[in-house]
Amino acid sequence: MRLDARRIYGGKATGEVLAFQMPLSLLGGIDKDSGEITEEIGGLKGTSVADRVLVFPRGKGSTAGSYVLYSLRARGQAPAALVCETAEAVIATGALISEIPMVDGVQVDLFRTGDTVRVDADDGFVEIEGVSMSHVVTSFLCYGEKVLILKRSEEVGSFPGHWAGVSGYIEGEEEAVERARIEIKEETGIEDAELLNSGEAVLARGREGEIIWAVHPFVFRIDRREITLDWEHVAYRWIRPMELEGLLTVPKLEEVLAKALAGVRTP
Repeated sequence: MRLDARRIYGGKATGEVLAFQMPLSLLGGIDKDSGEITEEIGGLKGTSVADRVLVFPRGKGSTAGSYVLYSLRARGQAPAALVCETAEAVIATGALISEIPMVDGVQVDLFRTGDTVRVDADDGFVEIEGVSMSHVVTSFLCYGEKVLILKRSEEVGSFPGHWAGVSGYIEGEEEAVERARIEIKEETGIEDAELLNSGEAVLARGREGEIIWAVHPFVFRIDRREITLDWEHVAYRWIRPMELEGLLTVPKLEEVLAKALAGVRTP
């Protein structure tokens, strides 16, 4: 699985990931002599950053944090590479003076602690070993101001009992919108849905960890509320978009819906 990235400081490195979903403070968060994590973040307190690939949204805290990386480099305890969503001055300066490969522009929630990754800051990418990408479509049917969601049955292979849109795998070289229409017909019995909009794909990593889903969002308009469920689902609801909050859904369903509806006027 290869993800594009922006070079902040060049170089190449391979190592095991330490993944943080919260901003990381170098000064106070990492011991400058031992390289051990001193904050209780994600159960990683006491773990050494030496030769690991640190993956985190962005840095925070004092500008003196740059010199923590420099101190770690001098003591042979520096991380192998840094991967961020957004580079800011403290981390970028630390990477520069410590000569640690660094990239940003990467979606950090796709990484797990323990992953093995290859960072190529020179060519601008990060590879996660043993993880592949699968492309799927998720469509929302719109009737008036409400959209349709479906509750997945216990017979499906992924996320049983979760609420979702009309979803399915893209097969071979087929167009995503054609797969969307096929799944709508199979899962709801509707053949005449009108395409309103498609959105930018949303990346989400499954719980099993070996697959990153590229979810291609669509929204269609229909002229009736009644649908016919197939075996993949046991219930359906017509809801307003804000009513997704609090429901047990497949990963990032709210974001997928937001992408599908972006720029669409309420019918």
